Amino acid sequence: MARVSQEHLDARRRQILDGAARCFARSGFHATSMQDVLDEVGLSNGAFYRYFRSKDELIAAIATDVFTFTRLTFENAAQADPLPPDVLLGRILHGVYDSRLSAAHPDRQGLPRLVVQVWAETLRNPKLLALLGDGDDGMRAAWARLIQAYQEQGRIHTDVSADQIARTLIVVGRGFALENAMFGDFEVDDLITGLRGLMAMVAVEDGQVARRA
Repeated sequence: MARVSQEHLDARRRQILDGAARCFARSGFHATSMQDVLDEVGLSNGAFYRYFRSKDELIAAIATDVFTFTRLTFENAAQADPLPPDVLLGRILHGVYDSRLSAAHPDRQGLPRLVVQVWAETLRNPKLLALLGDGDDGMRAAWARLIQAYQEQGRIHTDVSADQIARTLIVVGRGFALENAMFGDFEVDDLITGLRGLMAMVAVEDGQVARRA
């Protein structure tokens, strides 16, 4: 019998992940049966269980895939010339939502809906919550290091902690995913333009309007 190459195995695993992600984005984790997934990817039970032992393992693999890709996108964007946080956040979101993860879905709401499903699943799955929590801590620390560098350069005020700003940026990214999961009409560039407007908010001092530094 011919030996199956690792490339073939990886491609088949990706086929399963993409197909399951489409099913879960459409109907949610618990309304989607394993037969739904098998029909989506055109595989038998035996072929599927060669790659994943259970539905929970499949869900964890999808969550890990999304988060790992997001982290790598952040790392790649952060290696470029120093960028303001709003610009960097825009590059990260473009990198994720213009990627193969999004291309696996037939409509622009697919990936955001999948991401929201993953978040909801953490409320009942402690292992998944711990998995994403560890990744989230790493992302938060990476953002904080970047903010600290800006503060040392005098580009960001130091009266707010780097960790608070880092966490806020992560929350903004999550809000963007939720907005698009529900309505699908909020563009990355619109988000960044809005953030830039907030960052340039004017202050009123002694009846005079002055643009904040």
